[in-house]
This record gives sequence, C-alpha cells and structure tokens, in this order.
Amino acid sequence: MQAIAHLLFSPSSPSNVSMPTRPVSRAAQAAQQAAITQADPRWAAVQARSAAADGSFWYSVQTTGVYCRPSCAARTPRPENVRFHVSCAQAEAAGFRPCQRCKPQQSSATAHHAAQVTQACRILEAEDSVTLDALAARMGLSGSHLHRIFKQVTGLTPKAYAAAQREQRVRSALTQSGDSVTDAIYGAGYQSSSRFYERSTQVLGMTPSRYRAGGTAQQIRFAVAQCSLGAILIAHSGQGLCAILLGDDPDALVRDLQDRFAQAELVGGDAGFESLVARVVAFVEAPGLGLDLPLDVQGTAFQQRVWQALRAIPAGQTASYAEIAARIGAPTAMRAVAQACGANALAVAIPCHRVVRSDGALSGYRWGVERKRALLARESNAVHQPVAREKAA
Repeated sequence: MQAIAHLLFSPSSPSNVSMPTRPVSRAAQAAQQAAITQADPRWAAVQARSAAADGSFWYSVQTTGVYCRPSCAARTPRPENVRFHVSCAQAEAAGFRPCQRCKPQQSSATAHHAAQVTQACRILEAEDSVTLDALAARMGLSGSHLHRIFKQVTGLTPKAYAAAQREQRVRSALTQSGDSVTDAIYGAGYQSSSRFYERSTQVLGMTPSRYRAGGTAQQIRFAVAQCSLGAILIAHSGQGLCAILLGDDPDALVRDLQDRFAQAELVGGDAGFESLVARVVAFVEAPGLGLDLPLDVQGTAFQQRVWQALRAIPAGQTASYAEIAARIGAPTAMRAVAQACGANALAVAIPCHRVVRSDGALSGYRWGVERKRALLARESNAVHQPVAREKAA
C-alpha cells in the first residue's frame, strides 16, 4: 500500500488527475464585456448621444440599474457596464427601471418635433398668408423655437416652405385649371403679380404663358458625344445648361431628355453648338478645371439647397450624406439628400459624385458607380500631381 501511495502522489510520477482551471478575474471579465460593447455599432450612437437612433434600441447601465434612450444627456457610462435592448419591455424584464432624465418610455424629442412640424405644414398648406408668430401661437410655441425645429426637420424655414407651396399651386393652376395667368397667380397666394413675375423664370423655368402651354414654345438644343466615361448628352435651354447626362446608350440618353422636357421643342445642335459641347466634355475629363458656363437648374427649394452644397465641395474632396444634411441645416434628412442627388440632371457640374457613405465607401450613382469611381480618381490625381511635381523640383 505504501508503494502504491508513493506512485500515486510522488511528484515525479505521471498523473491523469486534471488540475482545476483558474477562475477568470473580475477585471478580465470587465475587459471582455467592454470589448464586446465597443465592437457593437450601437455603442457609437450612445457616445454621440444620437437622437436619430432613438427608438431603434435602448441601453441599460449595470451600476445604476436604469435604462436610457441613445440620446440621453446623462454622463456616458463605462462600456463594461452597458447592455443593449431591443425594447423597453426587454430592459424592464432584465430588472432595469426607466431613466428619469431621458424618459425612454415616452416618445422621443425627434418624433415629437416631427409631429409638431407636420401640424405646422398642414396649416401652411391651408393658410398661406399666416405669419410665423401667428403660426407658433396657434401651436403653443415661440416663434424662434418653431423656426428652429421646422428647419431641423424639413431643411427649410416656414417661409421657404410656404413659398414652395405657392410655387406648386401656381404650377398646378397653370396646367390644370382654365383660369387666366393672373387668376392663377393670385389664387396660388401671391400678393401681387409683379412679385411672382420677378421669380417666374426661377420658379417655372420659363414665362408663365409658355409654362401654361406645356413648354411647347421652349426650345432646347442638344447634342450627343463621346467621352472617356461613355456617351454624354449636353442640352441647353437658352438660359443655360439644363442637362448633362452620362450613359452607355446614346438613344437612351435622348429618350431621357425627351421624358424630362416632354413638351419642349428639341433641336439638334448646330455647328456653333459644337464649341459648347467641347467645353463640357473637356470639363468632364478634368472636373478640377471648373465649368464657366451658366446652368439652368430647376428643382424644388430643398433640392436646390442640396445642389448648392454639392457645388461647394472642392474637387478632390468628398462629403457624406450626413455631412451635406448638416450643412444645409437638416441633420436628419440624409435620405432626402440622397434623393436630391439622384434627381440631379447635371452630371459633374453639380458634383453628386463627391458624396459618399459615412464610412467612405462609394454608394449608388445614377450614372453608375464605376463612373463615380473614375471621376473621384481623376480629381484626386489632379490634386496630388502638382504636389508631386513641386517635391520633385
């Protein structure tokens, strides 16, 4: 027996007995949980106190026992103490109580503002002449507060929204009713015909009488050429370039132009038009050189604000949809910004190719992502080549 015991317990003898594993320390567990939290994309929204993320998830804090919405203004918790939940009910089932600061069970401030702005829009659509102060008073708000949240939600001021509604009404009246041009102008809410005529070209793209005739009196010259990006169609309305379209099929580009200006008289460009075409093609080949030609830009008030912001992006640089939305004062309107980019008919001249996703990746481009990549590459090369030459010198 002593010999057997000596064999079993001698340090030099082999043993099949497994040793107990060392328990993971509390610090290591905390580090593991922190890493899990930081790898979750929702953590970035919590750190940024993103109001846009409200309603998509909630987070709880182990040390306080409460759960919050992403935009909660409370001090950002340590990541190892954070857990994410898909609903308030799930957070409460896990034993957490609602935060008294952000009140996660109530509708978010963003949703509340959206509802208030929707109400204001309905009033402006029905009563064009209402003033900002009168509108705010009817909603129980101050004029400055209404002005701020209205611009945040729509990207427009209440005055600009009312103007856009007037413009839409006068377009409808000129094309659908039998009223005279003057009756259509006053019926749309304009206080005087002279004020409308001052902006008629910008609003309609032509005179009211020509617009009422369906644009039949408008003449648009166009030509189709070839460039390094494929086929290119250039169209000029007499007021400026109204279309620069890119594609693979020249016939498809012409059909696109016909659809855009269904009632206009489309005329093939003459010999004198060739110089304009050459200038536009040269610009597409080297966008950094700029295009010193007038543009006939027609779009909604919101679209024009987006397009103006796009033209402010320098060649060789990019901006995300979120950045463009912030620059026009509508930080939550990323989807509307993307739609405005898609409605752009002036390729390169209004550089929607310079807009990328927040992670820098290329997103959709109405003329093809490969053309977008090529345009960005040639702009980047044009910017860096002078620097390289200076270093070589």
